[in-house]
Amino acid sequence: MQITRSADHDSRSGNSDYFTGTVTLEPVPTPDAPARLNAARVTFGPGARTFWHTHPLGQTLLVLSGTCLAQTDGGAVMRLDPGDTVFFAPGEKHWHGAGPDAPMTHLAMQEAQDGSAADWLEEVTDAQYAGN
Repeated sequence: MQITRSADHDSRSGNSDYFTGTVTLEPVPTPDAPARLNAARVTFGPGARTFWHTHPLGQTLLVLSGTCLAQTDGGAVMRLDPGDTVFFAPGEKHWHGAGPDAPMTHLAMQEAQDGSAADWLEEVTDAQYAGN
């Protein structure tokens, strides 16, 4: 058994190469290899969002608070509420973030393949965020 106390968790600001707006990442401690799990509690300020990206082995999000907006390439912007989950298939291009009026926090879980858990792409435009 390995326990990490909440006081020992680090947090950092989201990298502007991957996020638009104010984002805070709190990595969830996970076991070393051969485990592949990569997880983080991510808080997005109002209107903040990821860039378009994919995951080699997929991604599961569990919305903890606020309203989450998510979209796959070519799909509609979808709304998720606390307790909702979404799974993005391996290689599925998508983005996710907070609604325009309030912060949102989700637990993001994905597995790494060959040391990589995500492949980052282009920024989500304001028109794409708005569903246009």
